[in-house]
Amino acid sequence: MSKKKKTIIVVAILLAIVMSFIGGQAYAKYVAQVRGEGVGEIATWNFMVNGQSEQVQKINLASTCNDSTLIDNKIAPGARGGFNIEIDATGTDVGIDYQVQFINEQNRPQNLKFIYEGNYVGSITELQDMLQGTIYADAQNKVITIPIEWQWDYETGSTVEEIANNDIIDTQDAKAISNYTFEVVVSGTQIVPTQS
Repeated sequence: MSKKKKTIIVVAILLAIVMSFIGGQAYAKYVAQVRGEGVGEIATWNFMVNGQSEQVQKINLASTCNDSTLIDNKIAPGARGGFNIEIDATGTDVGIDYQVQFINEQNRPQNLKFIYEGNYVGSITELQDMLQGTIYADAQNKVITIPIEWQWDYETGSTVEEIANNDIIDTQDAKAISNYTFEVVVSGTQIVPTQS
């Protein structure tokens, strides 16, 4: 091979190297990759009723009245008392809709009444319709106390005839009923977050 041919080949190789370097630089782009991490901290859920988190509450009306005329923790006409249902959402990061329900009611004396916020109701079903509300996520106090009173009047009615008829009803209830029972179930449901 001649010296001239060798020179042409060397120059061609050098030109190819220079062109690839220049062409590569002309078409280069900046590429960077930054990795991140998606984090979704889970909101805390805490819902307790009368200090319990998973138990149906039983309320003994006789234990809620302080009457020295009653024997063996039994209720009778003239007895009255009250109890609280305490809903505690302290530590919860979400809003909660709560609802109080009374289930398995059996043997209610007909003249026994419940009182909530000054409203007298003759049935526990009427009462539960009043016992619902919301504890908001940003509430300063997340403890709700629901005071419920009950009373079984000694004499029920406003006329002599009504009182006499209700005395008969009370006497029949006392003969037929040995226990008045019901259970309290308080449900808490997370409020669906709204989009801003």
